[in-house]
Amino acid sequence: MFRSLLAILAVLAAPAMAQPRAPAPATTADAPGGPRNRIVTVVNGDVVTTLEVRSRARLFALNAGFAASQEQLDRLAPQITRLLVDEKLRLQEVQRRQILVTDDDVVNTLADIERRNNLPRGALLQQLRSLGIQPRTMIDQVRAQIGWGRLLRQQLGPNAEPSEADVAAFTASLLARTRGPEFLVGEIFIPVDDPATEADVRRFVEDVTGQLRRGLPFAVAATQFSQSQTALQGGDLGWQPENRLDPQVAALVTRMPQGAISNPLRVPGGFQIITLRGRRDGGVVATPAAAGPQGGVTVLSLRQMFIPFPGRLDPQNPTEAQRAVVERASRIATTARGCEAFEQAARGVTASNRPLNPGEVVLEAMNPPQLRNLLARQPLGQASQPLIAPDGVAVIMVCARERRTPNAAPSPEAAAANVPAAQAREAILRDRVEVISRQLQRELRRRAIIETRA
Repeated sequence: MFRSLLAILAVLAAPAMAQPRAPAPATTADAPGGPRNRIVTVVNGDVVTTLEVRSRARLFALNAGFAASQEQLDRLAPQITRLLVDEKLRLQEVQRRQILVTDDDVVNTLADIERRNNLPRGALLQQLRSLGIQPRTMIDQVRAQIGWGRLLRQQLGPNAEPSEADVAAFTASLLARTRGPEFLVGEIFIPVDDPATEADVRRFVEDVTGQLRRGLPFAVAATQFSQSQTALQGGDLGWQPENRLDPQVAALVTRMPQGAISNPLRVPGGFQIITLRGRRDGGVVATPAAAGPQGGVTVLSLRQMFIPFPGRLDPQNPTEAQRAVVERASRIATTARGCEAFEQAARGVTASNRPLNPGEVVLEAMNPPQLRNLLARQPLGQASQPLIAPDGVAVIMVCARERRTPNAAPSPEAAAANVPAAQAREAILRDRVEVISRQLQRELRRRAIIETRA
């Protein structure tokens, strides 16, 4: 669940992509104890310093893959300070309840991040140091995420394990809802706990919206700033029927084109930014622009492999390790024959946050156009050429290509009946955790003594 810390995103685009610059390295003024390292906020006796704020801002810029000017980092400071305050409150509550998060837990999580990104042991923290980011920035973030997850599970008690009756009720509810359209939605939720801060929060949310429209990956912004539990999945809400969404969101997504970023919505508890990734009616994924000339759609069954680069790619000066990743992807693409062989070869090397089988997708709804054109003519059972992006190499295989009309879609009853019990339990647990997380975070802020210094 910590894959978001390295911004491992699904990039399936044309090979030619611009290389963003890294955040500026730290200056001497950023050094611990330096003249500019002041106390920003005191949270129940624990301090948040300007050094922590700057390090977290640089980590965000690194994850986002853009060159952050000092002005941009300064604009991020108020919301990052708020996130650090919430993180302090969570860690304090974890400690108060004597929920143990050992150094080994943190070390193992960092090692898992390195392993999934083909980095040698210890390279992650060294990479952060080289970019002027304190390793403690990531360590504290990981420790808070581990502890908060354990605390929420403890809070749920017996409800942490949905019963068979819960699963049956969820499936019955899904059956009733799948008669209408469903939307694949992403969200960023920024809370407003104090009405006095609403104007500041609105300005920040509008700034994030502007960055998203200029190319900032939605998942990166969600994992860094969203206060919803979906932040751990890059803001992904999954497929949602219209009547399960907030009324404002439901009214919006019915009119949004796929891939659009909404203006900030004022919803109960804060602001929400929405993106629409897909729409389906009666089990077929579609958008208004997805239908073909005969009113049907081309549905593809795919397998995908993604091997991340160790560090972001400079197309003019790739490292030996990055060349090795490309060569490895090329060997698999050349030797794998058929989807079963491709899946077996990819299983041991692909990033764990990328599903080998992404499920059925509609060709006409795919972007960018270069990818859509490639998959339209890709022979079945034959791997594509390696698709190189700044963060890694993707290879795709088309296993089946089928033309469907609305009449060929599976019925809502069949769609609901095919929901695995594990998926139902995961959805039930996610909803319960979300409610408890927001309630507890609000309570911690209400009880806290927070003193702003600078």
